[in-house]
Amino acid sequence: MNILLAAINAKYIHSNLAVYSLKANGGEWADQVTIREFTINQRTGDILEQLYREQPDILCFSCYIWNIRMIMELGGLLFRVLPGVRVWLGGPEVSFDAKERLAACPWLEGVMLGEGEDTFRELLEAFNGARDMASVSGVAYRDKTGQIISRPREAYVDMDRLVFPYAGIDRFRHKIVYYESSRGCPFACSYCLSSVEKKVRFRNTDTVKRELGQFIEWEVPQVKFVDRTFNCDREHSMEILRYIKAHDRGKTNFHFEITADLLTDEEIRFMAGLRPGLIQLEIGVQSTNPETLKAIRRQVSFEKLAQVVRRVNEGRNIHQHLDLIAGLPYEDMESFRKSFNDVYALEPEQLQLGFLKALKGSYMREQAEDYGLIYDPLPPYEVLGTRWMDYGDLLELKGVEWVLEIYYNSRQFENSVRWLEHFFLDPYGLYQALADWYKDQGLDQASHSRMERYDILLAFVKERVKDAALDELKYLMVYDLYLRENLKKRPEWAADPSEHIPFYVDFFADEANRRRYLPDYEGYTAKQVQRMTRVEHFPFDPEATAAAGRRRGAACYILFDYKRRDPLTYRCGTEKIEVKSDE
Repeated sequence: MNILLAAINAKYIHSNLAVYSLKANGGEWADQVTIREFTINQRTGDILEQLYREQPDILCFSCYIWNIRMIMELGGLLFRVLPGVRVWLGGPEVSFDAKERLAACPWLEGVMLGEGEDTFRELLEAFNGARDMASVSGVAYRDKTGQIISRPREAYVDMDRLVFPYAGIDRFRHKIVYYESSRGCPFACSYCLSSVEKKVRFRNTDTVKRELGQFIEWEVPQVKFVDRTFNCDREHSMEILRYIKAHDRGKTNFHFEITADLLTDEEIRFMAGLRPGLIQLEIGVQSTNPETLKAIRRQVSFEKLAQVVRRVNEGRNIHQHLDLIAGLPYEDMESFRKSFNDVYALEPEQLQLGFLKALKGSYMREQAEDYGLIYDPLPPYEVLGTRWMDYGDLLELKGVEWVLEIYYNSRQFENSVRWLEHFFLDPYGLYQALADWYKDQGLDQASHSRMERYDILLAFVKERVKDAALDELKYLMVYDLYLRENLKKRPEWAADPSEHIPFYVDFFADEANRRRYLPDYEGYTAKQVQRMTRVEHFPFDPEATAAAGRRRGAACYILFDYKRRDPLTYRCGTEKIEVKSDE
């Protein structure tokens, strides 16, 4: 029997932990199961063709808000081109309306409800005639008479009985590898489906350590934990952190979603001693409005959270990713602007601006009428308006989100943007103005190269920012550009370097300079080192000028070393070159 598990991911770099766990825990018939992964960016027709060529007897889709529309379309098409195929769905997007979906989809045989490993193993037994379908728990299905039967599973999956889902690393070498050491969440955030399951279950830490050791041995670039709150049990999380520190080979990064205000002084001190880039933390702030936090059932002190984030930042060794959600109750535009500025001031490596989703099964969806919550009735059920924000407000925030990704989260404009902030009332005002500029110029309807984005930023400042010193900005943009890569083609707006070329040539020709500033380039000729690195003249100190918003510091030469990279931002190493007084 040919049983196909199909995953349609949001991006190519993503992988689907669920389908690998289902196959790994399929029992004696697991060898009948094949896994195929696609992305939502592929043409539906191309995915249909590949599914058709597999000629599955049974096809199971992993369903989420980002792929369910495509899956519904594929299901209807497969019903036409492969009329004999038996289609099953599973995942969070189909677990709360299985009966309605079965009634609406004649091509659908059944739905797996909730956790799938035990259910899928029983289904494989039923598919192979080893048990009656009527004895399978955790499913809704259409029986032979056409009646829809629903049989939820009462017991949770035993985390310690689950088989490690990864047989090898070959197909994940260029993807994020997902892993879980726990399921469930102790909190009850109204917008989140994890709040439905109050019980938190942990995988045995000895097992977790053994499996993480396999990732370290494989030198996986990034392992992303899907635990909803990794640090909700301090003993469990600290044992894992101690293990990855002790066994670190300098290759693998571990991503954890945490609640920052739960971190203790001991944990923060321990984290400060980790290799830069070993771990990264995702922290859901969502809002800094106390009334909003109360309404969404988040008993979080922003003051304490901010204190923890600042302390972690002091170590300069951990990437922090902070999240905000637009469209929450009691948050109008003034309140959201404050939330944005509050979080921005913490200087996270990434600030993600997301939009509320009224998920099926969530308390937020139940409260939609009380909140005046208008949302798209189709997945991903995104907010369109509330009592506090109308659709126009949310469109403004969409624009801010877009330019924030380009000019902040990319880390490619770090000093240029820091300098530019001084010309606006607050950081939100900068991104709002930049988003308006993109829209007014019709630039929001096209994609742009990195160099074009620098050109756009320069044009924006020239036209919209009074009293801005364009020469300062141009030098800061040059600095930001060379922090990322050793460009071979110099931007047209960059200053002519001709008068400094003799200094550059002499610097690299001097063996003492190479030993002092570039010890990692031993064995290379002067010309080779000059091509692999860069020296640039600045009429002021770029970082001090960016921080002050006006020219600061004396003229200097700066060396850009591309063998040294900041593991948090990927910017290259820099060093000011000491210039003799007679030069």
